[in-house]
Amino acid sequence: MSDEFDAVVTTVRDRVEPDREERARLREAVDTLTERIEAAIDELPVEADVVQVGSTARGTWIAGDRDVDLFVRFPSELPRERLEAYGLRIGHEVLPDGREEYAEHPYVVGEFDGFDVDLVPCYDVQAATAIQSAVDRTPFHTEYLNGRLDDELAADVRVCKQFLTAIGVYGSDLRTRGFSGYLTELLVLEYGGFRPFVEAAADWHPPVAFDPEAHGRREGELSRDGDVAASDLPFDDPLIVIDPTDPDRNVAAVCSEESVARLQHYARELVAGPRVELFEPPEPTPLDADEVRDAFDRRGTTPVAIGFETPELVEDDLYPQLEKSRAGVVGLLDRHGFDVLRSRVFADDERAVVLAELEVSERPAVKRHEGPPVHVREHAENFFERYDGAAAAGPFVEDDRYVVEREREFRTAAALLDADAIFEVGHGAAVERQLEESYRVYQGRDIGTLAERFGVELAAYLEPTP
Repeated sequence: MSDEFDAVVTTVRDRVEPDREERARLREAVDTLTERIEAAIDELPVEADVVQVGSTARGTWIAGDRDVDLFVRFPSELPRERLEAYGLRIGHEVLPDGREEYAEHPYVVGEFDGFDVDLVPCYDVQAATAIQSAVDRTPFHTEYLNGRLDDELAADVRVCKQFLTAIGVYGSDLRTRGFSGYLTELLVLEYGGFRPFVEAAADWHPPVAFDPEAHGRREGELSRDGDVAASDLPFDDPLIVIDPTDPDRNVAAVCSEESVARLQHYARELVAGPRVELFEPPEPTPLDADEVRDAFDRRGTTPVAIGFETPELVEDDLYPQLEKSRAGVVGLLDRHGFDVLRSRVFADDERAVVLAELEVSERPAVKRHEGPPVHVREHAENFFERYDGAAAAGPFVEDDRYVVEREREFRTAAALLDADAIFEVGHGAAVERQLEESYRVYQGRDIGTLAERFGVELAAYLEPTP
């Protein structure tokens, strides 16, 4: 099995390693951009420098990835508003066709010579523990890893990134909630390679904790899973990796239980049966409207969804709001007896959908409502007077208490979601504003109309894999 595993990894390594021409083009682009940034800095009344960060700085980027991250470091005493103004000024001078995006503060992104460039201002602090904005620690990550990743480990990092991408858990955005590039690099470094990492991950028992620089333990202790207890660390996450540059930060904080479990599933598959296909992202064939309808018909369930215009938010703001709405809608449907089997959110730049698959398609016209025991006189009499002549049936006595059968307000999920009840649950602020403006309810076979826009997502939903 050893030879088979190594042969697969070698094949993948050759595929994902940037060739000499790509590396040369990257160096030329970075050199040119750096010169332009330094020229723009010279026009400012402040000292600053530029540093390349991220995977292209650490030699761990995958062939074909075109991301270049350049940080402009300003003095730590510079007021925040001036840092932002100077950062945007430099960004627009260097990337005249670029656009502004916003993390903790605004920055400019654009394209140069075929590369996607992020030009980010930050503070030049003495240590990652002294940051004034979240991005200030990033240069320390590059410095830490550049001193520890040799060519062999960098190649294993690329293989690992390809594996995590293929199984759908690469990325620290709040849509994926997976493994960031920095986290991937730290884990490969911790285990000394890709193979020992996946072999260990296959047998993890979360919560799993690592402390690479022994911030929380005696010098000389190992940091591996069995040697540092998660209960001894101030984090409540399935995976804990203490940032070597900042002991107060868990690098894996965004990583969800689902992402960790998915890694474990595919790590076991890879160890048990090494094959190149596990490094290739699946490409579901999109379903058309009839295929979607037929699939739900076979399942004997009732799909229901609300569709609305996608709020103008960056993904890291959009998906938490969509997930909050999904949880609220699921709770509403369950409380009204429609028994949600599964649910998902889909979104593109124009439309967003909250989908729920129901085990119950329609509720009876009446519902049971129990009153107090008859012997609790005051409450019992009040209950009887309230419903006498106002209920579909009753009040009547069953065992020792009054019971009535009331008319049900919503017999179908579509009627429930099309009513004001939809606003009685928690939504993200931007999603709620959009719902108040307009939304559409889909139920049953009408759900097939979503296939035109979300055929791939519906295929993945209806044919789930680990």
